[in-house]
Amino acid sequence: METAMTVGDPEKNFEKLWKTFYNRYPFFELRNVDWKKQYETFRPEVTAKTSDVELFEIFCQMLKPLNDGHVELEAKLSGDRKKRFFTPEEKPRFYREFTNRQIKQLFKTTEKTLVANGFGQPRQTKAWMLHYCRSRAIGYIRILELEDVKKRKLIAALDLISRDFNELDGFIIDIRDNPGGDDSTAITIINRFCDQKRIAFHRKTKIGPGEEDFKPLRTWHLEPQGDAQFTGPIVLLTCDSVFSGGEAFALAIKQLPYVTIIGDHTNGIFSYTLDKKLPNGWKYCLSYQKYFSADMVCFEGKGVPVDIELFNKKTDIENGVDPLITRALDVLKSKNTGTV
Repeated sequence: METAMTVGDPEKNFEKLWKTFYNRYPFFELRNVDWKKQYETFRPEVTAKTSDVELFEIFCQMLKPLNDGHVELEAKLSGDRKKRFFTPEEKPRFYREFTNRQIKQLFKTTEKTLVANGFGQPRQTKAWMLHYCRSRAIGYIRILELEDVKKRKLIAALDLISRDFNELDGFIIDIRDNPGGDDSTAITIINRFCDQKRIAFHRKTKIGPGEEDFKPLRTWHLEPQGDAQFTGPIVLLTCDSVFSGGEAFALAIKQLPYVTIIGDHTNGIFSYTLDKKLPNGWKYCLSYQKYFSADMVCFEGKGVPVDIELFNKKTDIENGVDPLITRALDVLKSKNTGTV
């Protein structure tokens, strides 16, 4: 009985959540949140008699100012049939513009635009998350996400695509609406488009409450891989619903001097998530790593910037043309003809 009381103790659960963020979350200053002030504000609201519903609401209010899509809280409250879920992230522009159904329609419009410009229909490769097609001179890859793929299947898919490299003058890589995944998967793909060994990004992991309480900085590299690499002009298409590993992809490929990024900045949540559970069984997660570009710029909270800003809009579906594809084709044509 004593254990059950401890597990369900609202005060102990509050202390556990607050302290985990205090020790491991690296972005309070960047996101303009005084975490000690949050404690002073919300701790007095929690007592031994605080209900599950009240505690969940207090947690939501305390976490809300972080505006971080990698901060999540999942709770099963007594009396509720469904779990409750909270993230303090403000909805990205892309999701304010499009419903889930409209996102599918947008990518159908992307395919229609490619076909109208001499491309074949994008097809799933041996790696399910890579869809590929080409025209006479340009290749196109859409990367749906960067996880849940076996390394051998990914390599087989990239080997097949790379057979076309010597026939192509340009490449479009589309990571719009990519939820993320593994950094290693991102680097494995980019290595097929890499001209020489380069720094991809740096990362350090928060391990304590102090500003200097990080593990030593680690550095990831890009390096040419496979029988052939494509090192001609490349356009990367992004938007603000590109998250996590997708952002690491953008951060790394940005180091290649022949890459132009078109669209909207990525979301700005690069870290893997630190997944935790409170004594009462509620699950939560948080960012706990800082990513830096090769020249040590941190784009957390801002996202990887673009070279050419261009937003998709609902009217693109109505018009039947994806303007990011047409702009990418114009950029690749100008790079290959030497015109501006």
